[in-house]
Amino acid sequence: MKVILVDDEQKFINMLEKRLAIRGIQADVAFSGDEAINKTQNTSYDVAVLDIKMPGISGVQLKKKLSALDPGLKFIFVSGHGAGADPGEKDLYLSKPLDIDILIAKLNKITNIG
Repeated sequence: MKVILVDDEQKFINMLEKRLAIRGIQADVAFSGDEAINKTQNTSYDVAVLDIKMPGISGVQLKKKLSALDPGLKFIFVSGHGAGADPGEKDLYLSKPLDIDILIAKLNKITNIG
C-alpha cells in the first residue's frame, strides 16, 4: 500500500509518516495541495489522507483535483476542527488527534486489505 499524507502541520504529518513506516506502510508527505498534486502526477498512490482545512486549497477541493489525476485514488479526510467539516457521506473522516490503529484499520478497509 502506498499513501500520500497531506497536511500543512509539518510536525504532525512527519510524525504520522514515521508511525506508518514502523507498521510497514509506505507514505509520502506533502505540506500543501500544490505539492500533493505534483507528487500525484509522478507517483501512483492507493490512498490520500487529506487535512480538510489547509491554506490555499482545502482538502475537499484537493480531492477533486487528485481524483482527476488518478480516478482510482481513495481518500481519508482528517481534521482538528470538529463537527461540520465532514466532506461527504461516502468519504472516510477521522478527527485529530488520530489513533494510529484506527487509521491503519481504515487504510486496510478502503484498500480491501483488512
